[in-house]
Amino acid sequence: MRMRRVVAASITTVLVAAGLAVTGGSAVAHGRGYSALIQRASHGVPHITARDFASLGYGVGFAQAEDNICLIAEQIVTVRAERSRWFGADIANISSDLFHQKSLDGRAAERWLVGPRDGVRAPSNEVRDQLRGFAAGYNAYLRDGKKKINDPACVGKEWVRPVTELDLWRVNWARMVRASSGALADGIVAAAPPAGAAPDARTSKVDVSPVGTESTRGRAGELTGSAGELTGTLPAPGAAAVVEARDGAPAGVGSNAYGLGRDATTSGAGMLLANPHFPWDGDERFYRMRLKVPGRYDVEGAALVGDPLIEIGHNGKVAWSHTVSTARRFVWHRLSLVPGDPTSYRYDGRTRKMTVRTVTVGTPGGPVSRAFYDTHFGPVVVVPGRFDWTTDTAYAITDVNATNNRALDGWLAMGRATSVRDLRSVLDRRQFLPWVNVIAADRDGRALYADHSVVPRVTDSLAAACIPAPFQSLYATSGQAVLDGSRSACELGRDRDAAVPGILGPANLPTLVRDDYVTNSNDSYWLANPDRPLVGYPRIIGDERTVRSLRTRVGVHQVRQRLAGTDGLPGRGFTTGRLWDVTLGNRVYGGELVRDDLVRLCEAQPMATASDGTTVDLTAACAALRRWDLRVNLGSRGSHVFTEFARAGGMRFADPFDPAAPLTTPSRLAIDDPAVRTALADAVRLLDGIPLNARLGDIQTEPRGTARIPIHGGWPETGVFNMIINQVQPGVGYPKVRHGTSYLMAVELGRGGPSGRQLLTYSQSANPNSPWYADQTRLYSAKGWDTVKFTPKQLRSDPNLVTYRVGERHS
Repeated sequence: MRMRRVVAASITTVLVAAGLAVTGGSAVAHGRGYSALIQRASHGVPHITARDFASLGYGVGFAQAEDNICLIAEQIVTVRAERSRWFGADIANISSDLFHQKSLDGRAAERWLVGPRDGVRAPSNEVRDQLRGFAAGYNAYLRDGKKKINDPACVGKEWVRPVTELDLWRVNWARMVRASSGALADGIVAAAPPAGAAPDARTSKVDVSPVGTESTRGRAGELTGSAGELTGTLPAPGAAAVVEARDGAPAGVGSNAYGLGRDATTSGAGMLLANPHFPWDGDERFYRMRLKVPGRYDVEGAALVGDPLIEIGHNGKVAWSHTVSTARRFVWHRLSLVPGDPTSYRYDGRTRKMTVRTVTVGTPGGPVSRAFYDTHFGPVVVVPGRFDWTTDTAYAITDVNATNNRALDGWLAMGRATSVRDLRSVLDRRQFLPWVNVIAADRDGRALYADHSVVPRVTDSLAAACIPAPFQSLYATSGQAVLDGSRSACELGRDRDAAVPGILGPANLPTLVRDDYVTNSNDSYWLANPDRPLVGYPRIIGDERTVRSLRTRVGVHQVRQRLAGTDGLPGRGFTTGRLWDVTLGNRVYGGELVRDDLVRLCEAQPMATASDGTTVDLTAACAALRRWDLRVNLGSRGSHVFTEFARAGGMRFADPFDPAAPLTTPSRLAIDDPAVRTALADAVRLLDGIPLNARLGDIQTEPRGTARIPIHGGWPETGVFNMIINQVQPGVGYPKVRHGTSYLMAVELGRGGPSGRQLLTYSQSANPNSPWYADQTRLYSAKGWDTVKFTPKQLRSDPNLVTYRVGERHS
């Protein structure tokens, strides 16, 4: 049936709703179709109300397109395997396209949608409606506003096109496998049998060498040579990084979170700190919003751009956040190959053939193809030097998130939880979190930590029986399980309480409920509360009784000192204001431990040798460090010297880690270790041309138009809680934030309704022509905040509130 737009309001830079604005109420049905009310509060944050989930999705899609259409459009290009077509045929784009085209050819997203629509075996109708509405809302904005798009990232670009519901499921699939197949994507693309095998797949028409070599890149950074098949050994740097990683956290992301119970807050109500650390640019930016279907769903918080439901936030009774978990999301299977046939492997004494699929993608120079190899476990992966494909052995992975179609329903159910106990039931039943922990609190003053993420079912007994001896140390140190792929007894199996086969059930996952506090800063579950260590869980989830990061340690110290009233702030216990002050206090815990010893060392021996053999005078660095205030505030002088010292490997300790004192050991600088002075010399050389006593706010900035906004915060290697990651530019400083503190929320769940503070550090829109491109970034710079606006009174009190309606209806 033909659809007719009723009001798809075009919003000017001052958000006047083209004569269609209304003043309040909820979205009203206009016959059959979509209808949503959008109330834009300060900083452009949309509060969206609709009568059903399809209309709610419509409002979300429309609002997100207004603010970040280029980011969403690029997501769609990626999952449609069209990056090479639109953004250049370099190695990275071709590899991405081949990986995503493989999932398209295999109908990965379509398979997600088959089955009973109970939100566990297949997505529910509510979630399907939400995505269908999102696509319709996005497309409505695109129809009405394409000529008005003013974001230079995509203005006038042909790749900004309408989207489908299936496109959005493909985006969701890609996000689920971010820490598994997605992280190993170039290793999957690189996988090819050794020389002499499968000659039909080895006729090379494109020269493929490591990224950046003359044979692969022309002046424009595109592949040179004729179109054809990518063959031979390809680079797999991303896959190598996964293998080398200490744990399962995806590169470039992290988080802090506190769940505070009744014994930790001055009011006795539960309180939550959400402090995810995500990229400041690209499609993994967060987006603030409030979503409501009266009587069915009502949540305020944030989601990644392009996602239709709140992922970190609160309702009226429960608040939650996520931190990246240390658990692994995939397992390796070592395949014993058939002599003379490296594309066949032995399984329970019989031969199995790999499935070979040729995948083709388009590039400006013509189609490019690559053969992919799959087993009944999953794809074959190559990591040169670590997991090679030889005539005898190959390695495949099982990715337990590749079939995780439960996440959107899981977040929807989280948003409806009424208590920590209820939230835990949601986690137990649905088991949907792809690669994150949950930290939560409720109105009754209970706090929850749980790593109820999707984890392959590698129990201690399975690991002992099925990980070959050469790989036992890899499992012990990193949690990466390499299973014997020749025996069915080494399959993952099923826990009786697991939502689906192949993953650990809730009884095997760490959970802690407390009346005081829980916390996580991307170490394992072990010290979620140090007074009640969590132990005895499978190694694949995380390590126990091992050294904790300085960021984890300072995070716990901050809570304990606030509860004892020994942190220099008035009183004891937490209010949302005190929680904000602690989070942005910008302590450098590593500096507190070793700065004085470092200064004494460099003053006693002011000349040092850098790692390149040059002699460096440390006198000015010693003086800057002595006067440094041990913070990374805008006015802190000399903090960058300590940052680069730590990043150069200078944080070397003389005392050993003691598992009985995990928050205070190690702590003494290894002053007799020559590497300490070398690291300081390297830091001074790296900072050549930058005053060593400079104010941090003068050299660490974020560009917004022609302005440079001063940014506080620092690197986690130094023990900074408020993480900000950037790269030094010689002679300049730190001119661009890469990732770090992104969405900040300190919320209290009082009897009168939620209250507190929140902020999106990089602002609501990536469009430099948007009025919401820099406002929250300036607010972050000043350690300011926006308020929680959950109750009608809170929202009505916003002086900048603008209301309009969007929708379509049947004729």
